[in-house]
Amino acid sequence: MTKVKNISNRKLLSIAGLGWLFDAMDVGMLSFIMAALQKDWNLSVQQMGWIGSVNSIGMAVGALLFGLLADKIGRKQVFIMTLLLFSVGSGLSAFTTTLAMFLLLRFFIGMGLGGELPVASTLVSETVPAKERGKVVVLLESFWAGGWLIAALISFFVIPKFGWQTALLLSALPAFYALYLRWNLPDSPRFEPVQTEKRSVFQNIAEVWSKPYRRETIMLWILWFCVVFSYYGMFLWLPSVMVMKGFSLIKSFEYVLIMTLAQLPGYFSAAWLIERAGRKFVLITYLTGTAVSAYFFGNADSLPLLLTSGIFLSFFNLGAWGGLYAYTPEQYPTKIRGTGAGMAASFGRVGGILGPLLVGYLIAQKTSITTIFVIFCIAIIIGAISVLLLGKETKAIELE
Repeated sequence: MTKVKNISNRKLLSIAGLGWLFDAMDVGMLSFIMAALQKDWNLSVQQMGWIGSVNSIGMAVGALLFGLLADKIGRKQVFIMTLLLFSVGSGLSAFTTTLAMFLLLRFFIGMGLGGELPVASTLVSETVPAKERGKVVVLLESFWAGGWLIAALISFFVIPKFGWQTALLLSALPAFYALYLRWNLPDSPRFEPVQTEKRSVFQNIAEVWSKPYRRETIMLWILWFCVVFSYYGMFLWLPSVMVMKGFSLIKSFEYVLIMTLAQLPGYFSAAWLIERAGRKFVLITYLTGTAVSAYFFGNADSLPLLLTSGIFLSFFNLGAWGGLYAYTPEQYPTKIRGTGAGMAASFGRVGGILGPLLVGYLIAQKTSITTIFVIFCIAIIIGAISVLLLGKETKAIELE
């Protein structure tokens, strides 16, 4: 590769990654805000579960709608639309005084988040050469860890002193900078609206489920559902679970911040391995590590074990997410890539709706944290088995 090409890839990664970072800030901060809102608004655990689930309902709608749109009007235009929707919604939610309005805005914020993430990975996949495509997409995902880390820092230092409203305003402002940058972002070289065959949305959906891609679609839908179900069930409740285990709100934020630090090495190790050992190896290994860590976290009865298992949970789970976003766009040809990735992500968000709701319901029924995390452990193992049995290796394969 030439030097110019490297700079081009770096620019693409930084522009797409900034939007990804701000998205992660919002999702990460939501987990801390849920714990703060419970005290401010005297919420029940079921109401807290709905906050996380409404966010995922929006993500499911956004992933499907904007994934379909990305194959019609291009990846770049969808990028800009989703980021604008998310950033405006985040800013407005700082001024809400009722749970109903907060939930409505979380739905629209979720639409922006859900639409942006699969489209971002699709754009990067189509722009980067095959030999380093997986690595760059995982590095794009690593911005998510940066966003979570900033969310944890803001939550630790800002929420206790200045309130959750200030934290939400801070999370919305930087998104406009990413929006400014994206006006100069070129669209995917593989997406050429003038030359693209005129196809209806329904043709694209039908082809995703046609015989040549049916196996890949089944595998992706199972994988996405299991990963999203367990991630949002565990991580959106993480600060609240720490409070339930007897720690103060500030101490809980501090411990979750420590756990969050492990996300970056999780991504970087996955980025290093994905072009050497392959996509399937990374996904199966990191999902298995997530399942084992979830089991020990749920059973932890001491602070050292809680922190250690939480650190490994962050490390393996976020590394698996990197592999998931690299693997998904590689399953389909360009004409249905946005649709296929968007549909898989959308179905996965159904798991994101059920996960937080399930935790709220089970906690209300006095179910132990141990049992709850065993459920997530089993879900993650099912996702790993789907990749093992149904997945094909796509390392270094040129995209159709």
